[in-house]
Amino acid sequence: MDNLKLIKQKSVQIFSEEELEEKLKSGRKLTIKLGADPSRPDLHLGHTVVLRALKHFQDMGHEVVFVIGDFTGMIGDPSGKNKTRPPLTFEQTRQSGETYLKQVTKILDKNKTRIAYNSEWLSKMDFKDVISLTSKYTVARILERDDFKNRYENNLPLSMHELLYPLMQGYDSVALHADIEIGGTDQTFNLLVGRELQKDYGQERQVVITFPLLVGLDGKEKMSKSLDNYIGIDEAPEIMFEKSMKIPDECLLEYFRLTTDIPVSEAEKIIKEDVVEAHRVFAREIITMYHGKEFIKDAEERYNSVAKGEVPDDIDEINLSNENKEMPICDLLVKIKFATSKSEAKRMIQGKGVKLNNDVVSDINEIVELTNKENIIKFGKNKIIKIV
Repeated sequence: MDNLKLIKQKSVQIFSEEELEEKLKSGRKLTIKLGADPSRPDLHLGHTVVLRALKHFQDMGHEVVFVIGDFTGMIGDPSGKNKTRPPLTFEQTRQSGETYLKQVTKILDKNKTRIAYNSEWLSKMDFKDVISLTSKYTVARILERDDFKNRYENNLPLSMHELLYPLMQGYDSVALHADIEIGGTDQTFNLLVGRELQKDYGQERQVVITFPLLVGLDGKEKMSKSLDNYIGIDEAPEIMFEKSMKIPDECLLEYFRLTTDIPVSEAEKIIKEDVVEAHRVFAREIITMYHGKEFIKDAEERYNSVAKGEVPDDIDEINLSNENKEMPICDLLVKIKFATSKSEAKRMIQGKGVKLNNDVVSDINEIVELTNKENIIKFGKNKIIKIV
């Protein structure tokens, strides 16, 4: 299947398909734009859905511009949020942005990828430029964006600076003379603003292509680090394998379709025949993609031993010899960062998910002896730590 067919097959909407065909037939090297939020620089499989589409464009000979929103990050995109996001400092956005290139080039061709920071043009705008930009869009149109509309109608805080965000992101397309911009479906409004602003500034409008949001390991919300339902592309192979085995069965085909090159028909057949083996096939595939085939064996063997209740040799250790001789189990779970609070630790224990030296902990008031003794604490299959 050719690259264009793959892009269309995995996309949700194209604005417009006729314009896309026209641009591709022009013979020009096109500028394909993708914006990135610098507040979360660690990429996961959800991000790879659009990154893989960008790779298809690169294979067709076009240039990708990866825009780090260091300036817009100081506002924070409120997309899908029902409250104002805390702003980042300029320094924070730049520090986060530095990690992107290393990660995206696991998928993209480094020689055909340009990194740009939108502070390069947005920081140079004076107040007259900002007034001119805001004159291109009406308040009524900005309030068509669902999250803005909901907050306005429910008398929730909606700051003026947030209303500027779609215009600022849209202006990135003007500054770059973008031919095509891609993103997730949650970015549709912002991407279309860029398309309209280009027309207002006398440019040819960019084509907008949106892609599905990959559901996370919880099977409910979109994949996100903040929800801890993600598989990171920089995570260790053994963690990738373990997390792949936790993908809900009903979501597995979509993971194959959006994040691998395995044909859908082949994935369907594997899932139908043996869904557990299908999870293993998926795990091996993504480890190969982001680490290499040579890492599969150790990752799978480690998973097999953990699944049988065995304790791997390479587990992390934490030294608590300077602590008290005894510690309540809930305090201990917080201390080793398995839980963020005592109340969360209690829920973990009540859910029968915590093991101490391979025995399920059932008493939330259990006291753990720490002196002259090693303790193995487990929560689920992914969290194991030795206390020395």
